Amino acid sequence: MESESVTTPFGRRPMSLALLLKQRRGEAMAAGTTRNKWKLFRSVCEARAGLGVTDRALTVLDALLSFYPEDDLSSEKGLVVFPSNTQLSLRARGMAAATLRRHLAVLVEAGLISRKDSPNGKRYVRRGRAGGIDEAYGFSLAPLLARATEIEATAAGIAADRQMLRATKERLTICRRDIAKLIAAAVEEAVPGAWERVSCLFHALLERIPKAATLENLPPLLEELETLRLSIINTLESHEKMRMASTSESQFERHIQNSHPESLSESEPGLETEQEEQADRNHQPGTKPSKDSLEAQADGGEGPPFAVRTRAGKPKSFPLAMVLQACPDIADYGPGGAIGSWRDLMTAVIVVRKMLHVSPSAYEQACSVMGPENAATVMACILQRGGCITSAGGYLRDLTRRAERGEFALGPMLMALLRAKSSAEDDCKRINVA
Repeated sequence: MESESVTTPFGRRPMSLALLLKQRRGEAMAAGTTRNKWKLFRSVCEARAGLGVTDRALTVLDALLSFYPEDDLSSEKGLVVFPSNTQLSLRARGMAAATLRRHLAVLVEAGLISRKDSPNGKRYVRRGRAGGIDEAYGFSLAPLLARATEIEATAAGIAADRQMLRATKERLTICRRDIAKLIAAAVEEAVPGAWERVSCLFHALLERIPKAATLENLPPLLEELETLRLSIINTLESHEKMRMASTSESQFERHIQNSHPESLSESEPGLETEQEEQADRNHQPGTKPSKDSLEAQADGGEGPPFAVRTRAGKPKSFPLAMVLQACPDIADYGPGGAIGSWRDLMTAVIVVRKMLHVSPSAYEQACSVMGPENAATVMACILQRGGCITSAGGYLRDLTRRAERGEFALGPMLMALLRAKSSAEDDCKRINVA
């Protein structure tokens, strides 16, 4: 619906081109658009930083929504509310009139509401003989409904970022604890190595932890700490293997040769083994794995070491390129219709979760057990197999329980989707040739 005219402000408030454009955008929306007003308000609260509104302005918006008589905002019905200043102030927790006007102006400027002023500037409604509303003057909620999709997408992105940041902080805390205790164990057991140098490197990394952690400054530091932890583990394992080999040789007078040593040079404790460096190169973004490589990774056979779990026992995700190749449908729900990073995938999964009626508690439990990346991958697989799954929420909870018992592996699920896709492509080629 689109109005044939515009509403100019009453009194000394000037008209501007920006105000005209906001009015037109707010009044133009697809027919049949509807949203639950309180769920939409929750999304506005979630996306507050991206919309440029304050918490006091949200209090005023909450009060305005309470004057709308129904729970669902609909483009087919009038969206104008017309409370008096006294009643609006009462529902806004007793906000003063001057403060109320200021925050109403913030909501108008943010494009969440618009004014529909009467000839004398008063807010009122004119009803017909049947009791229906013929004309209403006050504040229009049409801009809020028109931007519902945009607001929900912004809120989903912010929620995904917050969840990923929390998971990153947890991984950083565990990594710090692991490194500190591993270094202490190495010194106590008198394991050969430049442990003083490793300790200095560890403390230097800790000093770089920012006070205001974000998704931009925290992951690179976490990657360095995880590399250091893996190097320490390799050194300790190498020492233990050499000790066991020496003990075995003295007991049985046999020489045991290890053809795949994993030791690190004592003068270079921060370096990874050649196999791990190759794994890191395969993890570089933009590198698309081959079909044989993907099959080997998912089945747990030979090939690049993309295991579901690291040597330290922590969940590890599969490459994003492999996930997108197995589950191409998830890309339609990413920002701008594409997925270029794990953050984009998690943003898309939040939208898909709501669409498949998966409860927040079920998804949060999956993230806690499998890790955010693996939980997002499972949701992408569920979307890809949507026609075969009756209850997505129940299926996700069942997989989470199996993962807690160590009975669920993500590789076979991805492999099945890759094979199904490959089979479909082969059938299409044969049809085209015929």
